[in-house]
Amino acid sequence: MNEEIKEVPHVLACDVGNSAVHFAHVHGDVVGEMQTIQIGRLGDLGSRLAALWDQIPAPRKVAAASVNAVGTKALEAAVLEHLQQDVLLVGRDLPLPMQVDVEAPDKVGADRVCAAVAAFDRLGVACVVADFGSAITVDCVNDEGVFLGGAIMPGLRMSIKALHEQTSMLPLVEPVNPDWVYGKNTSQAIAGGVVFGARGALKELIESYATELGHWPTVIATGGDAALVVGDVNESGLVQAIVPDLVLRGAAMAYYNTLAK
Repeated sequence: MNEEIKEVPHVLACDVGNSAVHFAHVHGDVVGEMQTIQIGRLGDLGSRLAALWDQIPAPRKVAAASVNAVGTKALEAAVLEHLQQDVLLVGRDLPLPMQVDVEAPDKVGADRVCAAVAAFDRLGVACVVADFGSAITVDCVNDEGVFLGGAIMPGLRMSIKALHEQTSMLPLVEPVNPDWVYGKNTSQAIAGGVVFGARGALKELIESYATELGHWPTVIATGGDAALVVGDVNESGLVQAIVPDLVLRGAAMAYYNTLAK
């Protein structure tokens, strides 16, 4: 965080994804317990936000990264009604918190950039951020702190749902960490296929990014299925850390960056 900020405000940071809204109290580099409400079950979003808001000292603001227009509307309505505040949305009210070297910076998911800036802020060197949510994104930041872009693929449950809906016999199963090599039944074959497939894609992308960068980057994972895909970071050697609140940290940083200018 920029040292020029003398009085660090408190932030109620929100991450509005395709399947859930996550939020937490952020104060500088300290992030409180992350809370989650599923999209479609947002009836008590306002009361949950208000309960947390009452615990946050002034000065305080609400900042959010969103990839879900419906979820954004629900969040803004809940914040206005229960907190009497406006939501500062990354990419709309707050500039993207890092340089983005892609064809259309305004089209990049704010969650991807927020996760990337939070990872680079901690590491200070080239890094890869893999977000295992409804969709899987694997993005790269160079040593200068520039977001270079990345890859997007279906998330585990999206892949399983597609197999179920576009075939006549494949069942809808839950993704699990496979403790097998060969799937001995259809459910194992599907679960193993999507999890091993995601791991393999991550390895291939990291190797490709390392080739372009000229050295091996640090890899940080986030998202609800990160632990399922990555496994034990101490054993895999592929990912250095799993940070569930990475997007929330980045959303708060987007606000802090505006104060330092």
